[in-house]
Amino acid sequence: MIRRLFFLLLTLAVCSACSRNKIETPQGPVGRTVLMYFPWAQDLATYTKKNIEDMERVVAQGALHDERLLVFYMDSHTTASLFELRADKGRCIRVWKKSYAPAPDVTTAQGIASVLDDVRRFAPADRFAMTIGSHGMAWLPARSASPRAADRSGVPEKEYWEYAAPDRPLTRWFGGTTPDSRADIATLAEGIRSAGMKLDFILFDDCYMASVEVAYALRDVADHLVASTSEVMAAGFPYAHVGPHLVGQTDFEGIAQAFYDFYMAYPYPYGTVSTIVCSELDALASVMARINARFAFDSANLSALQRLDGYSPVRFFDMGDYVRQLCSDPALLGEFEAQLERVVPAAFRRHTPAFYSMTNGVNPIRTFSGITTSDPSVSSLTVSAKLDTEWWQATHP
Repeated sequence: MIRRLFFLLLTLAVCSACSRNKIETPQGPVGRTVLMYFPWAQDLATYTKKNIEDMERVVAQGALHDERLLVFYMDSHTTASLFELRADKGRCIRVWKKSYAPAPDVTTAQGIASVLDDVRRFAPADRFAMTIGSHGMAWLPARSASPRAADRSGVPEKEYWEYAAPDRPLTRWFGGTTPDSRADIATLAEGIRSAGMKLDFILFDDCYMASVEVAYALRDVADHLVASTSEVMAAGFPYAHVGPHLVGQTDFEGIAQAFYDFYMAYPYPYGTVSTIVCSELDALASVMARINARFAFDSANLSALQRLDGYSPVRFFDMGDYVRQLCSDPALLGEFEAQLERVVPAAFRRHTPAFYSMTNGVNPIRTFSGITTSDPSVSSLTVSAKLDTEWWQATHP
């Protein structure tokens, strides 16, 4: 069973940069349609409003060429809207496409596919891409994202959103705090596949999604994944700066640099971002399988690894650092590192000096490969569940 991808749907706010209009949809496909996909996340409504407003400003500036931008937005568990953002004489207009009542169940492949089918019908294109804005917990099963799950000592493992307090900055994750607002990573992949799409990219504006387990499960439905290895501050991706690099000829280096520049100047200067090249993941799995066949990690050395979350026990470790401490064969390690560079090119990744977690505060980053793994994790939430991931099965002979 492939792990769960968590969906949380966000509330829609009227945007000052766009006006709501009815305009006849042009006939014929464009080069690409980009979908901004917002599952329900009531606690992030203010930040989501800003994300949409920022992207509307990008559209108003005329950034779309042979390209269309649609927004799917759920304002509750049961209602949603689909609308297009379009430039018109120096402003952005909102072109309403469809209201959903009830909304499709986007925790199912059928529900996700139905949304993508509507996107194709209203904005036909030769290619498609997608951003997903909400919360996230990498590959972990939805049932694991629960305070009832206990660590090895029997003490319940709290989730980072449970640490929210007036004196702590808020971060975002991908998925609801209840099981009825989450979906499997496999479900997302199946929904995209059922809609007959392979996406140019999926941008996860969510915590912890730059995970090798996530990427491997989505490798045949997307060419690239843009995501963070760690928690993302609630402000999310700065679309006013990142947006121009998303549309047109997608500039992954530009995305990384814009994200980094924004967060280095932000009141909370914490952020990690990378782009994963999905076509290189099978070759990485092949090298990793040979490493695992020869070497086993000593869990006594876990504290020496670069952690990229605030949990105890740690769930997500920097993959490059883990393999460097696992593999003592210089030739095999060199082969791995060369392939890892193809998976996450240095030009496509950035990090601030530290990352922030609502769980334990500020954590230094001493090394960063742009992708995490849960292979060495001893968290009760990962030790059994990771055995069912496609990544584990492909890399542990």
